[in-house]
Amino acid sequence: MQMEMRKDVLFTLFGAEGDLSARLILPALFNLHLDGLLPQHFLLYAVDRTVPDLESLAAHYRQSIARYSRRGKPKEKEWQRFSSLIRFIRADLSEEAGYHELASALSEQEKAWGGNADQIFYLAIPPFLFEPVTRGLGNSDLAKNRERARIVVEKPLGHDLESSRAINQALLKYFEERQIFRIDHFLGKETVQNILAMRFANPMFEPVWNRRYIDHVAITVAETLGVEHRGGYYEKAGALRDMVQNHLMQLLCLVAMEAPVAYDADDIRSKKMDVLRAIRPIAFDEVGEFAARGQYGPGWIGGRELKGYRQEPLVHASSNVETYAALKLHVDNWRWQDVPFYLRTGKRLAASVSEISIRFQDVPHKAFPASVGLDAQPARLVILIQPEQGIVLKFIAKEPGSPLRLRPVDMRFSYKEAFRVAAPEAYETLLRDIMAGDATLFMRADQVEAAWQIIMPVLEVWQDNPAPDFPNYPCGAWGPESAELLVARDGRSWLTPTHTQGVSTP
Repeated sequence: MQMEMRKDVLFTLFGAEGDLSARLILPALFNLHLDGLLPQHFLLYAVDRTVPDLESLAAHYRQSIARYSRRGKPKEKEWQRFSSLIRFIRADLSEEAGYHELASALSEQEKAWGGNADQIFYLAIPPFLFEPVTRGLGNSDLAKNRERARIVVEKPLGHDLESSRAINQALLKYFEERQIFRIDHFLGKETVQNILAMRFANPMFEPVWNRRYIDHVAITVAETLGVEHRGGYYEKAGALRDMVQNHLMQLLCLVAMEAPVAYDADDIRSKKMDVLRAIRPIAFDEVGEFAARGQYGPGWIGGRELKGYRQEPLVHASSNVETYAALKLHVDNWRWQDVPFYLRTGKRLAASVSEISIRFQDVPHKAFPASVGLDAQPARLVILIQPEQGIVLKFIAKEPGSPLRLRPVDMRFSYKEAFRVAAPEAYETLLRDIMAGDATLFMRADQVEAAWQIIMPVLEVWQDNPAPDFPNYPCGAWGPESAELLVARDGRSWLTPTHTQGVSTP
């Protein structure tokens, strides 16, 4: 449900000098400012222990925006207007004094504006700091206004089910669930949001969106990048925690959920929760049949020779951490019974592409001989998430002339071509929703825990049984052989992502 933007917002950013703030949050806020989408009264309070002074912080932000904003280097007048909205507080997040200083500053600003403001506390900090920051906000009475105070937390929301519950308990000690906004940036992407519009605003999809017509669903989030400078983090995470538990599981929910009664945050999130509850548990002794893992070794991508994961900075020389993960899941309900959902993600793969492929059942009777090309490609609907955003319907058509010849063709919709406007970055959408108090695109505590419960057997088995074949795929491949076997056992294969087939708009 779209909520009206209030006029006054005080936005506090903890971890103001960190990488997340520089790459994503500040460029998004700047673009919202350029588009006139910030509230009428808005101030950014940057909080960090190492902030030297406001001038240095502003210069750092300007460089970050020039590098990471979709609009490039800011113009002088635009920057001056935006930088006038920035304040800073130097504080040690483990000490109470900083929170009382923040509370005093926010109170004084509200008085200057002549009314109460919405207060947003964005935790762009490591998870181990969530508890002390939440406690500091609570003890300084910054969490008590249930209607106007909101706290925002980033993944990873825990390392496993137990640590996830501990984080939620720390948050809920001072904030109510309706005040907590858990970000998954994938849900801010335009195409991901439009899955709901495509499914529930168009009558032609509903009749075939079920087990009678759909053979399987494949969700791919592939990257050509390696772990880059994040080796230390990745050694504690791995692909299953980093991508599957949140991003891919949320995409599965959007594809599989039932229609909401209304476009309402609670209703939509409850429908997604129904999907998570219906996912068939993976037994410990069946992990090998439902999950596959991989780790990239040396190889070539785009004419460049690349090193393997174990040669990356801050990575252990005999690391057992997976850089590739694939799952086969079943949603046990009337709509999806026995329809497999294949999820895969990995680093240093053949292409950077994210898409959802809805593979339809074959025709019940093949009237055309195989020699005319009917088996060239199965019919499927592909939802493109990145690098292009759009939808492709792949089906079979007859080539002009004779003799009879069939070949696959594409009916393609591109957001860029259709609307001819630059789509906002995911963080722009999510930050605006936070300021408006719209929680539709954010995860509830029960969703986070349910997703952890689904993957915990896989995590535990992989932890207890180191992979004997790592590294098991070279840079530039589509993953390990075990992932191919995962779908081959069902008589299926991974379909080549659409963007890599040359049909997408450059």
